[in-house]
Amino acid sequence: MNNEWSLDVLYQGYQDKKFLDDLSRIDELVNKMNSVASELSKYETKEALHTIISTLEEVYALQERLGGYCSLRQATNTTDSESASYLGTISQKFSNIAKAEAIFKSYIASVDNLETILEGDELLSEYRFMLLEIKKNAKHLLNDQVEEVISKFDISGGSAWEELQSYLTSTVKVDYKGEEITLSSVRNLAYSKDAKERKEAYEAEIAAYDKIKDAVAYSLNSIKLQVLTESELRGYESPLMMALNQSNMQKSTLDAMLTAIKEYLPKFQAYLRRKGEILGSNQGLAWYDMFAPLGTSEQSFSVEEAKDYLLKHFRGFAPDLAEMVEKAFAEEWIDFFPRAGKVGGAFCSNLQSVKQSRVLTNFDGTLSDVVTLAHELGHAYHNQQVHDHRILNTDYSMPVAETASTFNENIIMNAAIDEAEGVEKLVLIESQLQDAAQIICDIYSRYLFETAVFENRKSSFMFADDLKELMLNAQKEAYGDGLDSKTLHPYMWVCKGHYYSSHLSFYNFPYAFGGLFARGLYAKYKAEGSEFVPKYRKLLNATPVSTVEEVAKYADIDLTNPEFWRAGLKSFADQIDEFIKLSKEYSL
Repeated sequence: MNNEWSLDVLYQGYQDKKFLDDLSRIDELVNKMNSVASELSKYETKEALHTIISTLEEVYALQERLGGYCSLRQATNTTDSESASYLGTISQKFSNIAKAEAIFKSYIASVDNLETILEGDELLSEYRFMLLEIKKNAKHLLNDQVEEVISKFDISGGSAWEELQSYLTSTVKVDYKGEEITLSSVRNLAYSKDAKERKEAYEAEIAAYDKIKDAVAYSLNSIKLQVLTESELRGYESPLMMALNQSNMQKSTLDAMLTAIKEYLPKFQAYLRRKGEILGSNQGLAWYDMFAPLGTSEQSFSVEEAKDYLLKHFRGFAPDLAEMVEKAFAEEWIDFFPRAGKVGGAFCSNLQSVKQSRVLTNFDGTLSDVVTLAHELGHAYHNQQVHDHRILNTDYSMPVAETASTFNENIIMNAAIDEAEGVEKLVLIESQLQDAAQIICDIYSRYLFETAVFENRKSSFMFADDLKELMLNAQKEAYGDGLDSKTLHPYMWVCKGHYYSSHLSFYNFPYAFGGLFARGLYAKYKAEGSEFVPKYRKLLNATPVSTVEEVAKYADIDLTNPEFWRAGLKSFADQIDEFIKLSKEYSL
């Protein structure tokens, strides 16, 4: 088994004839798309819709293969100039379809009897949700020329600033104990059993950000100003409302979730304070101790052991999930270990054209790393459930994007806790609460921070010190007295790539959504057993072609009711009570 992923299923390299042939086809397909856009009037309506869809399918399939290959290669080596060059060329060429896309959307929106035309047509019926959403959102479309300009300017604007943040954080050298190591490596030391090592790693990490903070601050300011400008041009009340619309999610759902979260913050703060007490602090938990392992657990995993651990627990839920995980390991879908130039964190990328996924992690052998693998392979399982859709129907919105991934986490951690006894049980509960605190407290702090950044960027440029202050304020509100206010993390805005997209704002609340939604689904699985699994697959399959609220109805859930969210948070609260009780019982 290779510890680095293989992309050969796409191309054998940049000199592969298949890659070069596809690269040369871009201009041909872009011209075809623009030609179709200029000749729509010669078609009758149904024929025009068919032509639009077939053309888009052909273009998007090519774009996914080429762009996916180059971006995945660059993710594992951000210093690879060849990948950067090809990615820039591909982005530039495909930017020439923006005007045609706008024309297509305008045409679809202009069809008065669209729903009638869709009825009885096999192809158009498959794209019913997409077509009706285009018609509904037509009011946010700009004229064809402006759409084209926005797309072209983004290449040297928002997308370029995003690449700069990724490059700087993946290449910055961290001075640690007389050596230079990567940012992802030093951040992994937050899980160390050695208290001194955790603290020194935190201090080294904070010091490293000082080298890149100003350039990254310019990136963030530029991206957020671009988003503010675009959201205003498109007639949105705010970037948040644009993000919710992109998510196919009602604000009432977000409000219901945030209402419940704010009610339960004190309970999570009590957990953090108790962990701080266990580690010798009466001032709240130090930031660098948030991921400190408790008790005597010596769990560490090789890649093979991680695979066996995942398969053991997934087989009891759904055999097809276990089969997919085996395939992912055997067919080199996963790039495991940190190395110089590789981006930090973890992600999963869907390769619809070959009906596979690719998973990037920075595996260090901890239980948390195994849970991260489970999380990303949950995304891969979600992708597998939508592979029977046509290519334009394979993107699902931000909130439901975290459903299968977090559900996987629940399978792994809850099974492990159920099997454990004594101090081991306490350690596993605490490990799950670490993750829970991240999706509740930390995600809420990120939501507050991004809200404040957008609000401030309307009238002023925010230097690094300004952004540090906004981040600290957000952390204090979310974590309260659960953390030691003297050891917060003023640079969390530098290392989190989710802030640096001109196309996708507020990629924070979906994690809380996914965590709580998955928690509710897992409770239904425990109550219904194997009968739940087909419903779960159907729910995942529906995510690209339904609103968030419609998806939840497959499990009889009303997302606009705070009571649903309170139920999930109550289960965490009960677990916190159990943790505090056990920690005192075992005199930790």
